[in-house]
Amino acid sequence: MNEDLRNVVLGVLATGVSASLGWLARTYLWRRKLRRKQAFFGLTGGSECLLVVNRKAGSERAVHNVDVSALLELSALIKDCGARPEIVQHDMARQGLGDRAEFCVGGPYSNRRMAAHLSSLLPGLTMNVESEPVADRGMFTIVDGEVYRGVPGEAEFVVLARLTGGEGGLPVFLFCGQSAISNQAAARHLARHHEKLARKYGSGPFVLLLKVVNSDAYGPDVVELVADVTRAARTVPAPEPAGT
Repeated sequence: MNEDLRNVVLGVLATGVSASLGWLARTYLWRRKLRRKQAFFGLTGGSECLLVVNRKAGSERAVHNVDVSALLELSALIKDCGARPEIVQHDMARQGLGDRAEFCVGGPYSNRRMAAHLSSLLPGLTMNVESEPVADRGMFTIVDGEVYRGVPGEAEFVVLARLTGGEGGLPVFLFCGQSAISNQAAARHLARHHEKLARKYGSGPFVLLLKVVNSDAYGPDVVELVADVTRAARTVPAPEPAGT
């Protein structure tokens, strides 16, 4: 073998080794990223999770079309993790927490399971379900006294939470908004920022209050973080003094 041919062969071998090492490195990084994503969402390849849906106002079974969009965004996340969603109506999801990861969409006025989650998992946060007065519909109240009223189409608030409960320890994600568009905004925010949230909170709980800005013009895309209310929302309110 002459010198030129040997150089060609060595060059081909070096290129092949470099390509193989690059492929192995990319595969390793991709798998590590996937494992982190699966751990954050409580999903593994082939596992099942719950997608709990609310009902459209004035309907017994129909889901608001904007909430359907939120479900589609969450379904894409679930599929990326290699898991399968089971879509369940809110009044048919009669099972405990922790055995399967859960994604619960809708406010307590249209989603009974959300109402149960707020009561048991977030005792320091309440959402007004009364229709009157109109200005107070969907109002969030935090145990520390903060109140958040929304203005439809201009400024709407939504709670995005990751919580755990039950013996299985798998998370439940809450998307509890003052409107269907705010539910979708929270789902999209999670899809876009789950890596950042995982770095900050790991596998621990978080409760974020978000504001959807001018949804009439921007839809669910412009979202601001108002506050991290994790501690306050999970704090049991002090009992009122006797006689009040």
